[in-house]
Amino acid sequence: MQMTRIGVIGAGTMGQGIAEMLAARGIDVLLLEKSPERLEQAWKSIEMSLAKQLEKWAITEAERHLTLSRIHKTFAVEQMASCEMIIEAVTEDAEVKKELFAKLDAICPDAILASNTSTLSLTELAGETKRPERVIGLHFTYPARKIPLVEIVRGLKTSDETYAAVRHFVEHTIGRKGIMVYESPGFVTTRLICILINEAMHTLSEGVASAEDIDTAMRIGYDFRYGPLEMADRFGLDSVLAAMERMFREYGDLKYRPSFLLKQMVRAGHLGAKTGQGFFHYDEDGDRI
Repeated sequence: MQMTRIGVIGAGTMGQGIAEMLAARGIDVLLLEKSPERLEQAWKSIEMSLAKQLEKWAITEAERHLTLSRIHKTFAVEQMASCEMIIEAVTEDAEVKKELFAKLDAICPDAILASNTSTLSLTELAGETKRPERVIGLHFTYPARKIPLVEIVRGLKTSDETYAAVRHFVEHTIGRKGIMVYESPGFVTTRLICILINEAMHTLSEGVASAEDIDTAMRIGYDFRYGPLEMADRFGLDSVLAAMERMFREYGDLKYRPSFLLKQMVRAGHLGAKTGQGFFHYDEDGDRI
């Protein structure tokens, strides 16, 4: 199955990165967001990302123009009917996603329906459709544009044909390494990284070391791109909290219980790079100050 037109629903941080990455690989992308303001904000963020790459000579002006020309903005979910696959990257809320999958099932009877969820049940989402065999998880690692890894998550009824088509797309069309994961809260990447992030917050709240030194220890000592606290800032502290709370409910293991410091930060509205303040401070471009 040749996939040349992909729908991306949700133009938040992950949706933007997925749309930009797909367009850069020659795929026509239909990017959907529920409000004009949020869609324009997403478009500006994609333009800014490409402008930064242009400044660093990572891409040419022609490549920047081609990438933007392949991303088509829309507010109408009905337009997704023209896509071979739809990737949803909306808020990590089971009811919102289930309602969306039910709509997509009616609108796109032949498309593969993929979710970028990190903790929710693919089987539960697929249960809202009449074709659960065509529902699959595609969990991209942040930042999607740079990290060449995708967790391909099989729900209980995901068919071998759907899995094979998606794996071929991931590895041959968009040049990512795909790993097969059977449904489990947090899958592999979220399950492991959230425990590290949570322990870093415990370490900080106990006064063992400063936020800067904790991150430096992991960046230099273990060759991490970002330290765990900056990583949490870039994921969004509200997203980290939601993932931790869901895994704590699902597994019932104390190691998944979110740090009280994390809860305090979210209650204060310090959500990380997207609000300009988390464990560190960020400018409008999302760069550390």
